[in-house]
Amino acid sequence: MYHVATTSQFGLVFESFLPQVQTMTPILYFGLFAMSFDFISGYTGYLSFGHAVFYGTGAYLVIVIANGKIPLLAAGTPFMISVVLAAVLAALIAVAIGLVSFRLTGVYFAMITLGFAQVFYVFIRGWDWVATAPRDGPSVSFGTHPEGFRIGIPYVDGASYAIGRLYGSGLEGFLGLFDLSTTVVSFYMIGLVVLVCYLAMQRIIHSPFGRVMIAIRENEERARAIGYNTFYYKLGAFAISGAFAGVAGALFAGYRRSVTPENTFYFLTTGDALLSSIIGGLGTLAGPLYGRLFEQGLDEFLSKGSEGGGLLPMLQEYLSRSILETNALGLTIEEMIDAFINGRASLYVGIVFVLFVLFVPNGLLGSLRERVGGPIAKLPGRLFGGEKP
Repeated sequence: MYHVATTSQFGLVFESFLPQVQTMTPILYFGLFAMSFDFISGYTGYLSFGHAVFYGTGAYLVIVIANGKIPLLAAGTPFMISVVLAAVLAALIAVAIGLVSFRLTGVYFAMITLGFAQVFYVFIRGWDWVATAPRDGPSVSFGTHPEGFRIGIPYVDGASYAIGRLYGSGLEGFLGLFDLSTTVVSFYMIGLVVLVCYLAMQRIIHSPFGRVMIAIRENEERARAIGYNTFYYKLGAFAISGAFAGVAGALFAGYRRSVTPENTFYFLTTGDALLSSIIGGLGTLAGPLYGRLFEQGLDEFLSKGSEGGGLLPMLQEYLSRSILETNALGLTIEEMIDAFINGRASLYVGIVFVLFVLFVPNGLLGSLRERVGGPIAKLPGRLFGGEKP
């Protein structure tokens, strides 16, 4: 669809508004992290400000396994096994943190999880076992993984495809129709893992366990009064959430082949997940992915042309030079666009965040669900099958 849209006669317009494939891949793995944040924060009401711990754990574990630093795990351990191990380790750390943190509620819970995150962040920055320069983080050499990490069935090369920002698997003559570049293959393979994780989380939320999570969010005292041990339900939800955050971190490390404390364990990583959840809709699960897409799309649209934007190349194509060079308030229109819009994406994303908090508290997906009277997936049934909301 992207290829068809961008090669049509309105290709430049679509290129300006639609994020590029290189942007979509980071949206997928970070969107999974934001969904894991929403899984615990949006469905139990406990804001986990230290969720970056689990994301960083998954990312670092993949890198140190690939560098052969874990006993009994060779450097050539299949990536999917590393992903599973990352999920297990992140879940175990979540249990350890949750055993302490869930004795508190409200802002105290948020603060203690943030405190744990800072402890891990400072620790990993000074742990020279993971990297020669721990402040810069570890990376994987192309000598140990020349083709990139492979997603698929372990030990079956024909069912696995390498991913990577710079290297990976490309497909020539896919289905006899067209070629897929390494970037596009990475996008689909990472998207496949994200889709499986999303469906798993959806299944859990719609199970009896998930109903108890929602009951805790709505009224924990009442849930406890009818016989549920809410502590263990919260701990279980936290562990599950941590496991999926670990998978997201593993995908990030597999795609980038390097990690740093700042882009994994730092508390602002959790802040980005919170931002995506607020914009997309807290308590909607898929909403954080759309929130991340909206945020990154806006960022790319307002970035300078050399960075993948956006607005100025489109205006230069469709506006005449006489309009662009029209002088107003001492600047030409083109100069005003360059001064007030291009490269100011972070400023406008911040303004959008404030506006969402004030006027769209349910986020994009939450507001849309209110409009249609329930989940979007059930809309055809309500329209044509007479199903009630």
